[in-house]
Amino acid sequence: MSLELTDEILIPASRDVVYAALNDPEVLKECIPGCEELIKHSDTELEAKVVLKIGPVKAKFGGNVILDTGGAPETFSLTGEGSGGAAGFAKGGADVTLTEQGEETLLTYTAKAEIGGKLAQLGSRLVAGTAKKLSAKFFTNFKNKLSDEEAEAA
Repeated sequence: MSLELTDEILIPASRDVVYAALNDPEVLKECIPGCEELIKHSDTELEAKVVLKIGPVKAKFGGNVILDTGGAPETFSLTGEGSGGAAGFAKGGADVTLTEQGEETLLTYTAKAEIGGKLAQLGSRLVAGTAKKLSAKFFTNFKNKLSDEEAEAA
C-alpha cells in the first residue's frame, strides 16, 4: 500500500532557526509522536525507535533515516525505512521546502510511503488517516516548541 501526504505550516521563526531545529535530535524526539529514542549517528544519518498505535495494531518501529542536505537550508529531503516486526514495515521519503516570509518560515512538505505487512491489511483509509493525524501532531508540537523558544529569547 502506498500513501502520499502534502501539507504546509507557517512557523514563527527564521528559516535558519527552523532548519537547525529540524536537525536537532532532542527537538525531533520531543516532537515526534511516540518517539522513544532518536540517535544521531552523523550529520546525515539518524536512528529512531517509535511506538505507534494504528487502529487495533500497536507496533514498535525501529528505523533509519538518511538526510540529503544538498539544497539546505531552502530544501532538503529524507528517506527512511522502519520495521515493526510482525506488524509490518514502512519505507518512504519526504521533500521539505523552507520559504522565508518576513520573520516567519513556511514549511512545505510532500511525503510518500510504502507500507507492508499487517499494517497494510488495516485498510488505506485508516492508515492514511492515522498518518495525517501523526504528521499534523508532529508539526503542531514543532511549531509550539519554536514559538516557546522565540518567546523565551525575546
